[in-house]
Amino acid sequence: MEATVFTPAQIHLLRLFQFNKREEDLEEMKEVLHQYYAKKMDVHLQKMWESGELDQKRLDEINQMDIHAWLRKQRELDQVNK
Repeated sequence: MEATVFTPAQIHLLRLFQFNKREEDLEEMKEVLHQYYAKKMDVHLQKMWESGELDQKRLDEINQMDIHAWLRKQRELDQVNK
């Protein structure tokens, strides 16, 4: 069995969560993390839109994709390239 190696961010969150005993604390933390990553994604997508890397045609293509199949293929490619 392979040992799990935690990133510094994971270690920090584990230490932080040892003090959060209430379910409400967990829900608040999840919401904060959700907002943080949603904002980062919005900024990244806005840059892609402004650069022309993302446009309505590409969004329409993505909308028609089977994202789960695409992700499986990407994982398989990642495994082959390791």
